[in-house]
Amino acid sequence: MMHYIENGRLKIGVSDHGAELCSIYDKKREQEVLWQADPKYWNRHAPVLFPFVGKVNGGYYRYNGESFKMGQHGFARDMEFTFIGSTKDTITHVLTSNKETLAKYPFEFELEITHRIEKNKVFVEWKVTNPTYDEQLYFSIGAHPAFNVPVLPGTKKDDYFVLFEGKDELEYICIDPATESADFKNPHKLVLDGGYLPVTMDLFDNDAFIFDGGQVEKVAICYPDKTPYVTMDCKGFPSFGLWSKPKTDAPYICLEPWVGRLDNMGFTGELPEKFGEQCAHPGDSLGYIYSIALG
Repeated sequence: MMHYIENGRLKIGVSDHGAELCSIYDKKREQEVLWQADPKYWNRHAPVLFPFVGKVNGGYYRYNGESFKMGQHGFARDMEFTFIGSTKDTITHVLTSNKETLAKYPFEFELEITHRIEKNKVFVEWKVTNPTYDEQLYFSIGAHPAFNVPVLPGTKKDDYFVLFEGKDELEYICIDPATESADFKNPHKLVLDGGYLPVTMDLFDNDAFIFDGGQVEKVAICYPDKTPYVTMDCKGFPSFGLWSKPKTDAPYICLEPWVGRLDNMGFTGELPEKFGEQCAHPGDSLGYIYSIALG
C-alpha cells in the first residue's frame, strides 16, 4: 500500500513494501523528481539497504565461525514493513526481525523509518534498535534514491551536472568487476570544475563512484544552467555512492549516503571486522538522517 503526505511545495509517496520512497512531486515546477522505476533500466525508486550495503565477498559473510549466504544490499528492501501511522507531515514504518530474517541474519533488530516533509525538504530518518539484553547487533545501512536526469523537456542526460559544492577534487574507489567488491587499494582522483562534475554518457561505464572518509556531506544534481534542482544533505555519513546503470542511457542518477558499504577486495574476516560495520549494544538505538531539498 502507498501512503501520501503533502504541503504547499511538494507531495511524497511511501510504500509499505521496503518502506520505499516512491515519489517526490515538485508542485512549484510541476515535475516528478524521483525515478519512476522503469524496468527497462532499473525497477526501483529509492530502496533502503539493510542490513548490508552492496555485496559481501563471495556471496557469504561470517559470524562466530559460521558462514551465511547474503544477497546484494541485504533484505529489507524486499520485505513488507508495518505501517505505524502518519501525521500531516510524517509517514512511519517499522520492520522487526522474524523467523525468516533470523535464518540468514542471526540478529534481533527493529528498523524504524520515518519520512518527514518540511517546506521544500524531505527528511529520511532511520532508527536501528537492538532489542536484546545480551547480544551485539552488527549492521550496515544505506540509501539508494534515484533522481530523474533529465527533467526538462528538450534536454539530455549529458546536459546536466552533479555539484559537490566547495570541492576541487575528491578521492574515490571503484568496484572490481571480477569480484564485485571495493578496489580499495587503487584510489582515483575526481577533479571538479568549481565543484561541478559534468554528466557524460560514459561517466558510469565503470560502475559506481565510491567516496569514503566522509568526503561528501552535500551534493546536488543541476539543470544545464548549473542551477541545483535536487540537493542532498548527508553530513555524518562516512561513505557515499554515485551511480547510474553502466553502459546505458538510463535517465537517472543515484545519490547514495551509506553507513558501511560493500566488502573490500579479498575480505575474509568476520562481520565485526567488515569495513564501516555498525554495532548497536544491547538495548541501544542508533539514528541516522539525510535530507533531499528541491531547488
